[in-house]
Amino acid sequence: MNRFFGEETAVIIGLGEHRVGTYPMGTIGLGSCVALILHDQRRSLAGLAHIMLPESRGNTDRPGKFADTATSVLLEEMAKLGSTRLSITAIIVGGASMFEYSANSLNIGERNTATVKELLRTHGIRIEYEETGGKIGRSVYYWPEKGRLIVKRADGTCTEV
Repeated sequence: MNRFFGEETAVIIGLGEHRVGTYPMGTIGLGSCVALILHDQRRSLAGLAHIMLPESRGNTDRPGKFADTATSVLLEEMAKLGSTRLSITAIIVGGASMFEYSANSLNIGERNTATVKELLRTHGIRIEYEETGGKIGRSVYYWPEKGRLIVKRADGTCTEV
Protein backbone atom coordinates (compact mmCIF):
# COMPACT_ATOMS: atom_id res chain seq x y z
CA MET A 1 0.00 0.00 0.00
CA ASN A 2 1.39 3.38 -0.95
CA ARG A 3 1.43 5.83 1.93
CA PHE A 4 1.56 9.57 1.65
CA PHE A 5 3.78 11.60 3.92
CA GLY A 6 2.06 11.92 7.30
CA GLU A 7 -0.83 9.60 6.46
CA GLU A 8 0.29 7.10 9.08
CA THR A 9 0.02 9.79 11.80
CA ALA A 10 -3.52 10.91 10.93
CA VAL A 11 -6.18 10.44 13.59
CA ILE A 12 -8.72 8.07 12.04
CA ILE A 13 -12.36 9.01 12.59
CA GLY A 14 -14.60 5.92 12.78
CA LEU A 15 -18.15 5.37 11.56
CA GLY A 16 -20.48 7.92 13.12
CA GLU A 17 -17.65 9.75 14.89
CA HIS A 18 -16.42 13.33 14.62
CA ARG A 19 -13.38 15.35 15.69
CA VAL A 20 -12.24 18.97 15.63
CA GLY A 21 -8.57 19.92 15.78
CA THR A 22 -5.41 21.15 14.10
CA TYR A 23 -3.92 17.68 13.61
CA PRO A 24 -4.04 15.44 10.49
CA MET A 25 -7.23 13.40 10.37
CA GLY A 26 -8.90 10.94 8.08
CA THR A 27 -11.64 8.41 7.66
CA ILE A 28 -11.64 5.17 5.73
CA GLY A 29 -14.22 2.99 4.05
CA LEU A 30 -16.70 5.62 2.84
CA GLY A 31 -19.35 3.88 0.78
CA SER A 32 -22.75 5.52 1.11
CA CYS A 33 -21.36 7.45 4.09
CA VAL A 34 -20.17 11.03 3.65
CA ALA A 35 -17.06 12.62 5.09
CA LEU A 36 -17.86 16.22 5.99
CA ILE A 37 -14.77 18.34 6.52
CA LEU A 38 -15.21 21.89 7.76
CA HIS A 39 -12.06 24.00 7.53
CA ASP A 40 -11.00 27.37 8.94
CA GLN A 41 -7.82 28.30 7.06
CA ARG A 42 -7.12 31.29 9.35
CA ARG A 43 -6.83 29.03 12.37
CA SER A 44 -5.52 25.89 10.61
CA LEU A 45 -8.50 24.20 12.26
CA ALA A 46 -10.76 21.50 10.85
CA GLY A 47 -13.64 19.30 11.85
CA LEU A 48 -14.36 15.94 10.28
CA ALA A 49 -17.44 13.76 10.64
CA HIS A 50 -18.05 10.29 9.16
CA ILE A 51 -21.78 10.65 8.47
CA MET A 52 -23.78 7.43 8.09
CA LEU A 53 -27.38 8.67 7.79
CA PRO A 54 -29.13 11.90 6.78
CA GLU A 55 -31.40 12.51 9.79
CA SER A 56 -31.05 11.94 13.52
CA ARG A 57 -34.80 12.05 14.28
CA GLY A 58 -33.99 13.10 17.84
CA ASN A 59 -31.15 10.61 18.37
CA THR A 60 -28.27 12.59 19.92
CA ASP A 61 -26.03 9.88 21.40
CA ARG A 62 -23.57 9.97 18.43
CA PRO A 63 -23.85 13.36 16.72
CA GLY A 64 -21.26 12.48 14.06
CA LYS A 65 -23.49 9.68 12.76
CA PHE A 66 -26.19 11.91 11.26
CA ALA A 67 -25.89 14.78 8.78
CA ASP A 68 -28.07 17.16 10.80
CA THR A 69 -26.33 16.67 14.15
CA ALA A 70 -22.81 16.32 12.68
CA THR A 71 -23.01 19.67 10.90
CA SER A 72 -24.23 21.41 14.03
CA VAL A 73 -21.72 19.84 16.41
CA LEU A 74 -18.75 20.58 14.11
CA LEU A 75 -19.82 24.23 13.79
CA GLU A 76 -20.34 24.53 17.57
CA GLU A 77 -16.98 22.98 18.46
CA MET A 78 -15.15 25.11 15.89
CA ALA A 79 -16.88 28.26 17.22
CA LYS A 80 -15.62 27.41 20.74
CA LEU A 81 -12.10 27.48 19.27
CA GLY A 82 -12.64 30.89 17.66
CA SER A 83 -13.95 30.09 14.17
CA THR A 84 -16.74 32.06 12.60
CA ARG A 85 -19.07 30.81 9.89
CA LEU A 86 -17.63 33.38 7.50
CA SER A 87 -14.18 31.78 7.84
CA ILE A 88 -15.32 28.17 7.37
CA THR A 89 -15.45 26.27 4.08
CA ALA A 90 -16.53 22.69 3.46
CA ILE A 91 -15.29 19.59 1.70
CA ILE A 92 -17.62 16.64 1.13
CA VAL A 93 -16.55 13.21 -0.06
CA GLY A 94 -18.47 9.92 -0.34
CA GLY A 95 -22.15 9.23 -0.84
CA ALA A 96 -21.59 6.41 -3.32
CA SER A 97 -24.24 3.95 -4.46
CA MET A 98 -22.47 0.74 -3.55
CA PHE A 99 -25.24 -1.61 -4.67
CA GLU A 100 -27.82 -1.71 -7.42
CA TYR A 101 -31.02 -0.05 -6.30
CA SER A 102 -34.51 -0.54 -7.58
CA ALA A 103 -36.68 2.48 -8.33
CA ASN A 104 -38.46 2.24 -4.97
CA SER A 105 -35.45 1.61 -2.70
CA LEU A 106 -33.71 4.19 -0.54
CA ASN A 107 -30.39 5.45 -1.86
CA ILE A 108 -28.64 6.41 1.36
CA GLY A 109 -25.57 7.82 -0.43
CA GLU A 110 -27.63 10.30 -2.46
CA ARG A 111 -29.74 11.22 0.57
CA ASN A 112 -26.65 11.76 2.75
CA THR A 113 -25.08 14.01 0.11
CA ALA A 114 -28.26 16.01 -0.52
CA THR A 115 -28.86 16.56 3.21
CA VAL A 116 -25.27 17.67 3.88
CA LYS A 117 -25.38 20.11 0.94
CA GLU A 118 -28.71 21.57 2.08
CA LEU A 119 -27.45 22.02 5.66
CA LEU A 120 -24.29 23.75 4.43
CA ARG A 121 -26.44 26.08 2.31
CA THR A 122 -28.64 26.82 5.31
CA HIS A 123 -25.59 27.69 7.44
CA GLY A 124 -24.02 29.78 4.68
CA ILE A 125 -20.98 27.48 4.34
CA ARG A 126 -19.38 27.36 0.88
CA ILE A 127 -18.37 23.97 -0.53
CA GLU A 128 -14.73 24.25 -1.55
CA TYR A 129 -14.37 20.71 -2.94
CA GLU A 130 -16.81 17.88 -3.56
CA GLU A 131 -16.36 14.31 -4.73
CA THR A 132 -19.61 12.44 -4.22
CA GLY A 133 -21.73 9.76 -5.86
CA GLY A 134 -20.61 7.06 -8.21
CA LYS A 135 -20.19 3.42 -7.25
CA ILE A 136 -16.68 3.46 -5.77
CA GLY A 137 -15.85 3.62 -2.06
CA ARG A 138 -13.33 6.19 -0.82
CA SER A 139 -11.07 7.10 2.08
CA VAL A 140 -9.92 10.63 2.91
CA TYR A 141 -6.98 12.19 4.72
CA TYR A 142 -6.88 15.89 5.62
CA TRP A 143 -4.16 18.18 6.98
CA PRO A 144 -5.71 21.38 8.45
CA GLU A 145 -2.41 23.25 8.62
CA LYS A 146 -1.97 23.19 4.85
CA GLY A 147 -5.55 22.54 3.76
CA ARG A 148 -4.25 19.42 2.02
CA LEU A 149 -6.72 16.66 1.06
CA ILE A 150 -6.04 13.19 -0.28
CA VAL A 151 -8.91 11.07 -1.60
CA LYS A 152 -8.10 7.39 -2.12
CA ARG A 153 -10.61 5.39 -4.12
CA ALA A 154 -11.29 1.66 -3.83
CA ASP A 155 -10.36 1.26 -7.51
CA GLY A 156 -6.78 2.24 -6.62
CA THR A 157 -6.87 5.80 -7.97
CA CYS A 158 -5.98 8.75 -5.82
CA THR A 159 -6.40 12.54 -5.93
CA GLU A 160 -4.52 15.19 -3.97
CA VAL A 161 -6.14 18.61 -3.63
